[in-house]
Amino acid sequence: MVYAWFRRSAAGRPETVAVLLPVLVMLAIGLWGLDRGAMWRDEAVTFQVARRSVPQIWHLLHTVDAVHGLYYLGMHAVLAPYPGEVALRLPSVCGAAATAGLVAALGVRLCRPRVGLWAGLLYAVTPMAGHFAQEGRSYALVAAGAAGATLLLVRAVASARPGPWWAYGTALAVTCLLHEMALLLLLAHACTLALARLPVRIWRRWLAAAAGVTLVLLPLLLVSRGQSAQVAWLSRTGLRSAERLLDTFTGPAHLVVLPYLLLTALAFVPGLPRRGALTLPAVALPLAAVPPLVLLTVSRWWPLYDERYVLYALAGAPLLAAAGADRLTGLLPRLVPHAVLSGVLGVTLVFAVQLPILRQDRSPDRRPDNLAAVSAVAHRELRPGDPVLFLPSLARRAALAYPKGFLGIRDIALSVPAPASGTLYGREADAAELRRRLAGLDQVWVVAEPFATVPSWYPDSPAERVKLAVVDEQFVPREQVVRRGVTMRLYVRRPTPGLAFPTEPPGRERPSVGRAGPGALGSPPGPPR
Repeated sequence: MVYAWFRRSAAGRPETVAVLLPVLVMLAIGLWGLDRGAMWRDEAVTFQVARRSVPQIWHLLHTVDAVHGLYYLGMHAVLAPYPGEVALRLPSVCGAAATAGLVAALGVRLCRPRVGLWAGLLYAVTPMAGHFAQEGRSYALVAAGAAGATLLLVRAVASARPGPWWAYGTALAVTCLLHEMALLLLLAHACTLALARLPVRIWRRWLAAAAGVTLVLLPLLLVSRGQSAQVAWLSRTGLRSAERLLDTFTGPAHLVVLPYLLLTALAFVPGLPRRGALTLPAVALPLAAVPPLVLLTVSRWWPLYDERYVLYALAGAPLLAAAGADRLTGLLPRLVPHAVLSGVLGVTLVFAVQLPILRQDRSPDRRPDNLAAVSAVAHRELRPGDPVLFLPSLARRAALAYPKGFLGIRDIALSVPAPASGTLYGREADAAELRRRLAGLDQVWVVAEPFATVPSWYPDSPAERVKLAVVDEQFVPREQVVRRGVTMRLYVRRPTPGLAFPTEPPGRERPSVGRAGPGALGSPPGPPR
């Protein structure tokens, strides 16, 4: 029955099928393995912040994560009825599906239905799109907004009325409020207008819309500039960054990259059909190239680049490849007798080649950490009343995302919980108070981030330095449990000369480890640095 409907639609309404089929494919890929059973650190931030009250979220945005403010407020409404991992990721699945449909709509509008169909399907099977379709962050929604704004630009250029320009400006403003890096889309659209050599009246209307978007975004830009320390972890870009971006846009499988690039080159061979004032290459090339190139160049001196920040530029790449495939069918009509079917089979082959990558991406181990696994270890190892020291404070994220594993523990350093303090991980006691609290302990569990176990790590915070110093001076390690992204160590107070080594509480027997070398569980001597 469904097949019959598609056949009728393909014959009478090819534009509908060209847009709807990529949406359905992207939905299927996005929903596949959506409940992978674990959040990683960035998703955990979304999950715990979105479950705060609106005043608490607003309080947080004054100190950190202002760039994600609109997204957090939207997720607050999404998670209110039933908070969970599936609900956390569903908006991203819907955003990715919408982007696939909008990419197809751009191909239909600028060229012809089969180009839109191929482009939308190619977007849907790209591993980068599939990855962020399952991330509880804003990037898939930003991609949908950028593709929608680009389609509205195409329509506004073709219209003599000001209404479409208002819609374009509004869509772009909302997209930029979801993530300010989308502002680079304005540069891409300016290049599109320049390549098309459009009249001055079009430029005036676009400049008015661009000025409105910038004005709306200005307060966010000013606030987020004061929070720039959040991206201090980013590094300077180089040739390897550009190569990696190319792999993520085309798909990392080597069998895909070369044909993808050849088809993209064919998109610029004269003879591609056009529908309106703008050509497909004039729209797709700036969209795919300008935001990444600008951010990569700036990040040579001022690191701001990460692939997720330019996910929205991915929409231009499949449009160019699909246009190149269409041009190939025009150049070699006898070799490609059934163009639409051949293109769909080609995308299916791309999907088959990259299926292992998509399958692996659904494993929690493909993320930098697995907070559910950390919580499970904590549930097994910790007892109610056990003192726990998080090193540094952001190691508390596992307890915030999956609190059941940490129920009943004594958080030694915490002074004010995260929601009340307007911070992501809570406000901790000062150095003097922390020394006093640690002085009365016979043992303490240290939950440490990997970088905090490196001897060269030297924290800026006095409280974090006190944690290191006191543990080093007054405690010795007794046990270590390592999980991806987190190390848990049990420390017991260093024995006073002439006294017996501290004994374990009833019901607990731990293999000991001396200062001279690792013990039975491989825990290294010395403090967690």
